[in-house]
Amino acid sequence: MNEIQLAYGRDSLRFAFDQHRFQVLGEKSSTQKPLTDIEIGDAFSAPIESPPLDDLFSPGDSVLIVVSDATRATASAQIVNLLVRRLIQNAVAPADLAIMFATGIHRAVTPAEKIELLTPFIAQRVRTLDHSAHDPAALMTLGTTDRGTPVELNRALKDFDHVILTGAIGFHYFAGFTGGRKSVCPGLASAKTIEATHMLALDFEEGGRRSGVGTGLLAGNAVHEECERVARMIQPRFSINTVVDDLGRAVAVYAGHWRAAHAFGCEEYLANYSTELSATRKLVIVSCGGSPYDINLIQAHKALDMAAQACSKDGTIILLAECLDGLGHPDFLKWFAEENSSSLEARLREAYEVNGQTAWALLTKAERHRIVLVSDLPAEEVRSMRMLPARSLTEALDQTERNVEGYIMPRGSAVMPRLSE
Repeated sequence: MNEIQLAYGRDSLRFAFDQHRFQVLGEKSSTQKPLTDIEIGDAFSAPIESPPLDDLFSPGDSVLIVVSDATRATASAQIVNLLVRRLIQNAVAPADLAIMFATGIHRAVTPAEKIELLTPFIAQRVRTLDHSAHDPAALMTLGTTDRGTPVELNRALKDFDHVILTGAIGFHYFAGFTGGRKSVCPGLASAKTIEATHMLALDFEEGGRRSGVGTGLLAGNAVHEECERVARMIQPRFSINTVVDDLGRAVAVYAGHWRAAHAFGCEEYLANYSTELSATRKLVIVSCGGSPYDINLIQAHKALDMAAQACSKDGTIILLAECLDGLGHPDFLKWFAEENSSSLEARLREAYEVNGQTAWALLTKAERHRIVLVSDLPAEEVRSMRMLPARSLTEALDQTERNVEGYIMPRGSAVMPRLSE
């Protein structure tokens, strides 16, 4: 028997398994070492399709640094600390620096989370700003994209000479990848702009997902391309995107031009973090990767989406997601009052909401697979979402078919299974 620790919140669950029955799906390079400060600094000095960081900013410049919120692991504590020090060394005054959290329609970042995301040193010395997607007074209108999307962004963006984007590259089930342009849209956009870009993931004429939209796809992905059009309106001066390990430490960094560096990083991520399967299996045990990936159910769905790609139709997925913050949005459950995914999609056609699309994506999986959710959520909420509740991995396994072959995904949101042709 082999044994594996599967992350669950800030803890882990032990699972002893028969290696002849289960295959562990992980990234191709699991021996990457965390980057040193020197290595990250070298990336600032030799960026991708951009002049070196030191050549981009001058004394008197005001700079806004955009940082992901608590639902993302980006190694921001290390990255931002080094970035701020580097800018100050180049004569940018601390008073001319600010950090804004790209929360999109997520909840605000708490004071404790700010310290964790930035380090106490930075949190105490650099002004931080919060974004509100629903507050008209905090937003400015920049017109529309060529596709007709109304562009409303945080008005603080106009108060700074330059903007630096930071984030992390990972898979996203309809934007293709996280990071890059997502720091602006949805990160600093209004709810109206976020809805207009995200609804492009659905094809309301043919039904279901729009062609070209999906995990690991950028070229021809309508959501990605529209978010880039929005980000282009503010012309970010520089960007820094990381790839993090299971402990949230940076193991790769892509610094440089906000579009080119991100695209290059996504290409490398797809090569290193996708795994080829000869066939699906009837059982998939998937951990989101622990906190913050399982901070709420909306975030945990990303790991479920990956697991569904490895699970046979009518097979079972055991999803390990603590969901310390609950569902992720107070009215998420309202969408599951619909009879099935088809009626939910029809409802979205009439009154689209971003979280309604996540609910639709979850329900389509629950109709195709049997999902057992190990979480801290109330059992009645789990059942209303067409999943089976469990309080432990043992309890979940007791609800599955015995002796079937399966996959184990210890970092469900980080690794994409792909069926060979």
